[in-house]
Amino acid sequence: MMMKNNLEEKKDMLLEEITEKLECLINGFEKVLYDDDDIFLQNMKTDNLAGDDVQKYRFWEWTQGVGLFGLWKQFEENRDEKALAMLKRYYDERIADGLPSCNINTTAPMLTLTYLYEYTKNETYWETCREWLKKVLTELPRTKEGGFQHLTSDTLNEQELWDDTLFMTILFIARMGKMMNDRACIEEAQYQFELHKKYLEDRKTGLWFHGWTFNGRHNFAGGLWGRGNSWVTIAIPELIGILGDDCEPVIRRLLTETLLNQVEALKTYQADNGMWHTLIDDSDSYLETSATTGFAYGMLKAAHMGLIDESFAECGMKPLGAVMDYISEDGVVGQVSYGTPMGREEKQFYKDIEIRPMPYGQAMAILYLIEARKELTREVK
Repeated sequence: MMMKNNLEEKKDMLLEEITEKLECLINGFEKVLYDDDDIFLQNMKTDNLAGDDVQKYRFWEWTQGVGLFGLWKQFEENRDEKALAMLKRYYDERIADGLPSCNINTTAPMLTLTYLYEYTKNETYWETCREWLKKVLTELPRTKEGGFQHLTSDTLNEQELWDDTLFMTILFIARMGKMMNDRACIEEAQYQFELHKKYLEDRKTGLWFHGWTFNGRHNFAGGLWGRGNSWVTIAIPELIGILGDDCEPVIRRLLTETLLNQVEALKTYQADNGMWHTLIDDSDSYLETSATTGFAYGMLKAAHMGLIDESFAECGMKPLGAVMDYISEDGVVGQVSYGTPMGREEKQFYKDIEIRPMPYGQAMAILYLIEARKELTREVK
C-alpha cells in the first residue's frame, strides 16, 4: 500500500508540474506569437510572390497558425479564458487589418478560426472561413495528379508536394467539409492524404520524406526530417477525429496502418532521453523539441483514440521530462528549429537550421502536455 501511495504521489507531483508548465506556456505565448520573424520579413521584401502588403504577413503565417491551434486546444481542454481572449484579439485585429494572399502556409491560421467560429458564432469568422476555402479550392496551383502544390508566400515550389501541406491546408479543408456537410471537401481532404502518402512515405522505414517533385520525380535530398514527419503523426489522428463517421472506412484503415508504420519506426530512433533528432535517422543531428512534442502528442492522441496500441503511449511519455526542462520560467520553449524550407541537395541543410523560439514550438509543447496529462489522469483512474 505504501508503494502505491508513493507512485500516486509522484504522479500528483508530475501533474502539478505539467499544469504549471502549461500556465507558463500560455503566459509566454503572446511574446512569441507577436515576435517579428526578421529573416522571413527581410526575404519577403524581394520575394513576395503575391505582391501585396508585406505587413499583412507579419503575424499571419504558418508559424502563427500552428501556434493558434495549440492555444485553442488549451481553451478547449481547460476553458482557459486567457487563451480565448488571446485568440479573439488576434483574429479580430488581423481580419480588421486585412489578410494576406492565400497560399498553403497562410491557410494554417484558418483551421483554428473554424473552431473559434463554432464556439462564438461570430459571423465574420464564418464568412472569412468560407471565402478562404473558395480561394484554396479554386485558386491554389495543383501538381500532377491533382495534389496541392506547396505554394508559399515567397516560393512557388512548382510541381512539389510537401508533408507540411497536410497540417497547413488539408485539415482546414476537412474541417470545413465536415461543418458544411460538403462531401466534395471531405473527399478532397482524404484524397490529398493518400496522394501525399503515395509519394512521401519511405517504404524502407515507414518514415516520410520532406518532399517530392514531379519535375524529375524524386524526393530531393531524401531527408527524413523530424518536424516534417511530426506533421504526419499529428495530422492523421486529427483528420480521423475531424471527419468522424464521415471518414471512409478504407481511408481510415489505410491512414491508421500508415501511422502505425511510422510510429514503429520512430520508436527505434528515439534517444535515451525520449527526444528525437532533427534528422530522425542521424544521431549526429541535434535533438529537436518541436518534432519531439509533435511525435509524442500524435502517439498519445492516436493511442487514446484506439488507432494504435496503448503500448505506444509509453513511448510518447518518455520525453516528458526533457521537454519540460526546455520550457523556461518565462514560458518560452527552447531547442526549436527555425522554419525549414526544402533540403534540395544535401541532408546537411537540415542540420544547419538555426534554433530559436517560434510559435509552433509553443503550440506543439502545449498539445503534448495536454495529452500527457490525459494519459496520467487516465492511469490514475
